[in-house]
Amino acid sequence: MARVSRAAVRAAVLLLGFAFLGAPAQAVTVSGLYSVEVPVDGSSSAQLQQGYEEGLRRVLVRVSGSRDVLSRDGIQSVLAEAESLLLSYQFLRGDDAGNRLQMSFGAVGVNRALASIDAPVWGANRPLTLAWIAVEERGSRRLITEGAESDQWQSAFAQAASERGLPVALPSENFRGDRELLSEIWGQFVGRVRSSAPDTSHDVMALVRVSQSGGQWRAGWVFDGMAMDGGEEVVTAANPQALARAVIDRWADRYAGRYAVAAGEVGDLPQVDIVVQGIQSVEDYGKATRILEGFTPVQAVGASRVKGDQLTLRVTFNGELDQLKEYVALDPRFIPLDAGSFVPEPEPESSELQPESASPETQREADPASDAEAAPEDGVESDAGAMDNAASEQAADAEPVSGELPLDSEGAEQAFESLYQLLYYRWQPSPAIGNGVEE
Repeated sequence: MARVSRAAVRAAVLLLGFAFLGAPAQAVTVSGLYSVEVPVDGSSSAQLQQGYEEGLRRVLVRVSGSRDVLSRDGIQSVLAEAESLLLSYQFLRGDDAGNRLQMSFGAVGVNRALASIDAPVWGANRPLTLAWIAVEERGSRRLITEGAESDQWQSAFAQAASERGLPVALPSENFRGDRELLSEIWGQFVGRVRSSAPDTSHDVMALVRVSQSGGQWRAGWVFDGMAMDGGEEVVTAANPQALARAVIDRWADRYAGRYAVAAGEVGDLPQVDIVVQGIQSVEDYGKATRILEGFTPVQAVGASRVKGDQLTLRVTFNGELDQLKEYVALDPRFIPLDAGSFVPEPEPESSELQPESASPETQREADPASDAEAAPEDGVESDAGAMDNAASEQAADAEPVSGELPLDSEGAEQAFESLYQLLYYRWQPSPAIGNGVEE
């Protein structure tokens, strides 16, 4: 395995701070769920093993959707095999900030490990929560918004959201001085707050009021959206960091309880949904399907949904998801897109394309090499002087978010139930630049 660059495992975007995404979101892909950075004492084998185990603990909590996973029977055996689940790692030698270990675990391997201890698995496509957080502090109230510098509450909620892999958006700082809106949030008048920002992307809205009494911080909130509505829920804690963690833990637990799948549903072979835009004909559909079927890791391909020129293919594969993506990248007819550049298809369901499930004849022998779990190579020691400590601290827990998923309600519901991030491509029947890849 090639050496890993810092960029390979870095977290690029805080979960908090991407409010105002435009159109209604309906789902957000949280990438980087399986990447983590932890402090380590040194680079000896024993110290690295401790780092692997700590990194895997954090990943297991994110992916299972519950901190209870760490108390399950068999968890110690899973942690002992942490190194075998690594795709890559990098040792960062530090001075004042200390040494750190960046790791990227394989999604398929981690999901199987969770299934082995009968733990649930929560996929990478998760609801976006718009959090209106009003804080009463030292006799005054204020709204926590994006872009606030050195705000302990923003930092506390961002860190907590990152630890749980939960996409949470804050309102724009344009709302910061709106005293009427602040009163409506404090009073938890859902309808009025909803109408104040009708174009703000979210799946669920949370109105949170935070106050302090008797040396304890208290947060009470109500939800709006996705049938999460109900009465006020409350947690208390000794400091802002613990309070934010308690709030986000409760939110993540509720979402995971709804969308995480049982261990028995994980299956022996992973499946991923590939959304292809630009499928104009049955010929395009057939060609795209046959190309995917020809990739070594692919075991089966079946169309799960057609809407206009957008085709969703469910691909069963061997190995890790990154390996499958590398194979697809070799064919220039599949142009990768991120969710933000994918154009939602407004047209009704098309009757022209009649996808068929992949037949047994289309299945092929697995590539033994792709079956093998990727094993880590030796780590790379880095000069701490080259490391941005602030960025590193963010990367420790932050999860990059690729953006909202351009899906309708049906597609979003499917995405929430998928264990792996959706992959987006634009179909180009005739490669502009040939690379010798032809059927």
